[in-house]
Amino acid sequence: QVQLVESGGGLVQPGGSLRLSCVVSGTIISFYAMGWYRQAPGKQRELVADITNTGSTMYADFVKGRFTISADNAKNAVYLQMNSLKPDDTAVYYCFAEKVLYYGDLWGQGTQVTVSS
Repeated sequence: QVQLVESGGGLVQPGGSLRLSCVVSGTIISFYAMGWYRQAPGKQRELVADITNTGSTMYADFVKGRFTISADNAKNAVYLQMNSLKPDDTAVYYCFAEKVLYYGDLWGQGTQVTVSS
């Protein structure tokens, strides 16, 4: 049995930084990609960034130049370094793992990020 465990959310002032972590609890054999979605109150869930098992990255336009996604394949973990945070970044951030062998797609429980002065 496996699950994704998220951490690193919290309250930060505009212009500040935060790093989110997502770690696989349990053992997996392989996966295609991991990344992050986010959902603000009353808004639709949107893709933020992802990274494949070969290291290719993709970013939404609204975070390019500010956020950096990275992965540690040995630990089956993914990280999201968020810099120059804006109030519009306030949302619940959900980690995902795509095409995990024998499990399919997995989702974390979500972690709250609040950007406010």
